[in-house]
This record gives sequence, C-alpha cells and structure tokens, in this order.
Amino acid sequence: MSNATLGKAAILMFGPPGSGKGTVSKVLMGRLGLPHVSTGDILRENVQAGTELGRQAKAIMDAGKLVPDDLVNQIVAERLSRPDCARGCILDGYPRTLEQGQVLTGLLERLGLEPVVVSLEVDYNIIVARLTARRSCPKCGAVYNLVSKPPMAGGLCEVDSTPVITRDDDREDVIRQRFASYEKQTQPLADYFTGTVKRFYRVTVGEGSPEENSERVCGILLNG
Repeated sequence: MSNATLGKAAILMFGPPGSGKGTVSKVLMGRLGLPHVSTGDILRENVQAGTELGRQAKAIMDAGKLVPDDLVNQIVAERLSRPDCARGCILDGYPRTLEQGQVLTGLLERLGLEPVVVSLEVDYNIIVARLTARRSCPKCGAVYNLVSKPPMAGGLCEVDSTPVITRDDDREDVIRQRFASYEKQTQPLADYFTGTVKRFYRVTVGEGSPEENSERVCGILLNG
C-alpha cells in the first residue's frame, strides 16, 4: 500500500494498555513502509551501543529512576534525524507527557514532518476481560487466553506441560490502575494535539483482531 496520499507524516499512536497499539503500529510499518519508532527500543539500542545518551540513560535506569524528558527528547531527536525517517515514521510510546509533546511539535516542524495522531479508543471493560483471561507459561513464555486460546486440559502449557499462571500485571486491580495512570498522563496530551494538529483520528477498537484494526487505521489514514 502506498503512503503517497499520507504525505510526509509522523504518525503518533495513542492507546491505553491492552488496546493493541504496539501490534497495530508494527502492521502499519509493513503496510506504509515507514519505520516503527519505539522509545523503549531506542533506549535499549543506545544502551547496548554504549552511546553517550545510552550511558546517561543506563545510569539513571540502574538507579531505579525514570529517564527524564530532556534525555528522552534528545534520544528521539537523534533517531528521527536518520535517513529512514525522512519520509515519516510511526511513533509508539512517545510522547508521554505534555512537555514531550510540545518539544516533538517543534522537532517535526524542523524536519518537515506533519504530526498525525491516531488514538485507539476502547471500552476498558473489554480490555479487562481480555487481559484477566490471559495465562502465561513461566517456563517457555507461551501465552494463552482462557476464551480464545486455552491451554491444555488441567491448565498445562501445550509446549512443555508446565502449569500456566496469571501474571501480576494481568490482575484486574493492576490493569485498572494502569488505565487510570494512562488517562491522567494522556488527557493533557490529547487536548494539546486536538488543538494543534490538522489530522487527529479517534478509532474505536473492540473485539476486532489487531490485523482488522490495522486495516481500519490504514484506510482512515490514506482516505482521511
């Protein structure tokens, strides 16, 4: 699929935990031919490469602290300045704060990229039902779902017959706490971009698969 009608754009992906944002971003990468830029990946890449920014970030993370906005902004700026982002990119996990959003606006203007926001909207109860049904194998990491992909009889992993478990971050209280944090953090960003960008798309995703949701997002992006 060509992204000629999209133009030179940085697609900013918003979505609560469990909305499939990461999966949709990666599918869009393949369909639109744009690099998928994840702040987590960039941080790990810089740390592994031993860059100056990576060393600074590692020291902060090793101390159990969050990497500050100014350092994250520098790392993202360096990544977006590379040739593969000249036609655009898909930003996943950035910006997370209003300050990051304001810095990004200036950066994209200098790079000649238009910010296009895609916000995945979903009923939280649907996500809670999906994630609380998730089970994982503590040995091999295989993931199951009691509704859509159940483990073997007796709750055993079909790979190595290990009893599957519920991860701590799949408990309902933890999931709802993550939702609350997301809303508190993202709402100011959403308000900011609603007033500053020309293209802001809210896409309702529910029971559809990530692939189906990705097709819908692609259609919206290319047809406006």
